[in-house]
Amino acid sequence: MSEESESVSVPVPEIRGVTPDRLLHTGGSDRPAAEDLVLASGRDLTPATLEWARRRLAQEGRSAIDKQLP
Repeated sequence: MSEESESVSVPVPEIRGVTPDRLLHTGGSDRPAAEDLVLASGRDLTPATLEWARRRLAQEGRSAIDKQLP
């Protein structure tokens, strides 16, 4: 049996149009915009949904978007 590890780390090529994992993040320090909340809720960006999102963010703050994300 070999003493070398069977797992080998190789670079994964980036696919155009797909956001790489290293750029995906969430965190309490960022301030979500109304657009972020609308998109996280699966709704279309319209004046009505943007106003809905602004009200939710004003009332609930960051937790409004946290409730939408898994």
